Amino acid sequence: MNKQTTKLASIIVFSFVMGGLITIGLLKWTPIINNVLSTSNNTIITKNGTKIYEKNSLAASVEKIYDAVVLIKGYKNDNLLSTGTGFVYKVDDKYGYLLTNQHVVSQVDSVKLVMSNDEEVEAKVLGGDSYLDLAVLRMDKSKVKMVATLGKSESMNLGDTIFTVGSPMGEDYRGSVTSGILSGKDRMVSVNVSNTVSNDWVMRVLQIDASINPGNSGGPLLNANGEVIGICSMKLVDDEIEGMGFAIPIEYAESHIKSLEQGKKIAWPRLGISMANVTDTSSLYRNDIQIDTTNIKEGVVVVEISKGSGADKSDLKSGDVITKINGNKVKDTAYLRYELYQHQAGDTIEVTYIRNKKEYKTKVTLGKSSN
Repeated sequence: MNKQTTKLASIIVFSFVMGGLITIGLLKWTPIINNVLSTSNNTIITKNGTKIYEKNSLAASVEKIYDAVVLIKGYKNDNLLSTGTGFVYKVDDKYGYLLTNQHVVSQVDSVKLVMSNDEEVEAKVLGGDSYLDLAVLRMDKSKVKMVATLGKSESMNLGDTIFTVGSPMGEDYRGSVTSGILSGKDRMVSVNVSNTVSNDWVMRVLQIDASINPGNSGGPLLNANGEVIGICSMKLVDDEIEGMGFAIPIEYAESHIKSLEQGKKIAWPRLGISMANVTDTSSLYRNDIQIDTTNIKEGVVVVEISKGSGADKSDLKSGDVITKINGNKVKDTAYLRYELYQHQAGDTIEVTYIRNKKEYKTKVTLGKSSN
């Protein structure tokens, strides 16, 4: 082989090797290869400095939470009264602590947990609150299989992947995993706490499209990393509506966990009035109160003022219609409580009200609820 032929062969080999390397490099860093790889690998999205792993399969994320989730069985006089879901959120030297919904355990006198390995464990309810719809339970630390990792709902965006682990329809379907997307944030949902005709207050919740059924209550809502961002609480039930579930943001739960762990009653602030919705004509009639319903469609009517309360020391009188708290619109008693519960006993708020077709404002110092 002469020198010219050798040189030509070397150039061909070099060109082939370099061409192959360049081709592989281009494919690796272009959408073509990324689209192919995304069918089998993770897509990493960074949000506010946090890496979120969006997966075609959530199996790895489910593993991070599955053994921390339990079926809760509530008993009354040794009879099964309710079932729900809970999850272990922390442990100390002696105990594991679980979060669930208050309505799951509110009427029971004993609680058993069914762990992921089918073991039944005794648990104690430490504290709960109906308005929060949150309760904290305690179990022996030696029985804890896994502790959930808490994330942040605030860092989530609409359309982000979410999933739940729970016990829909009770024990037969416990450990069910459902997934979907975050459909809405800061949704205001009216809640009936006292089983009366009207709703008692409003919760600011996360809206999801993942399936939630009876038994899912109290279970964790998770991001694609397997971190808890909320507690599933209720389902909007209507013949014409499907696929709308709601969860309490984990940040809201965390702000009250310490009090619930200690069994303390949540000291909700008190305005010092008995009240009725503008639309509650029967209640207004019984109390001989007449409202200009032609011009007033929303608001809360002051029916009676408690002696010595903050309202008693203000300009409010029976028959006044409260329309705003600190400038925020009050549609009914549920919204009034929501605005009140953003404050603490001892805080002074501004109340806007209507009397004799005129708008007035007064200051009210909030008291402390007796419960």
